Amino acid sequence: MQIRLVIALVALAISLALPTFAQQTNTPDPLLRQVADALSKKFDEAWNNNDAATLAALFTKDAVLVNNTGPIYGREAIQKQYTDLFKQMHFSNHVGTPDRYSPHTIGTTGNELWWNGEYNVTIQGQTGGPIQAKGYWTSIVVREGDAWKDRMQIWNAAPPPAASDTK
Repeated sequence: MQIRLVIALVALAISLALPTFAQQTNTPDPLLRQVADALSKKFDEAWNNNDAATLAALFTKDAVLVNNTGPIYGREAIQKQYTDLFKQMHFSNHVGTPDRYSPHTIGTTGNELWWNGEYNVTIQGQTGGPIQAKGYWTSIVVREGDAWKDRMQIWNAAPPPAASDTK
């Protein structure tokens, strides 16, 4: 008799919980989405202006940037990385697009987010180009006063599409 009661209570609990799970969506908080879109726009502007100082200022002082060359620690080193990069190449038409389900809160204070997305950019090298490049990124951003800054950012460069066989 007790087993039947336990089974009935478990079934009741599950039946009450299912509608709650069904109502959950991946839609981000609209205010946080505005934060993501505004920060993405700032990154786009800095990339399109090839402005290492402005780009680095979007990171916290102790930030970590992980890219195709490995991890870079601290805002000063990140700025040096971008200064050196912008001496070798010119970037334009940079567009970062946050994933439609981003951002996501970390913890309960509302001062930390993680988000991800993709970017497209035109690169002009000293000896060739322009080429179109794209890749994907993810970031942990934190609120510093009224500003949101990247504490950790990881990005990659997607390989170009395979050449089609024309035979």
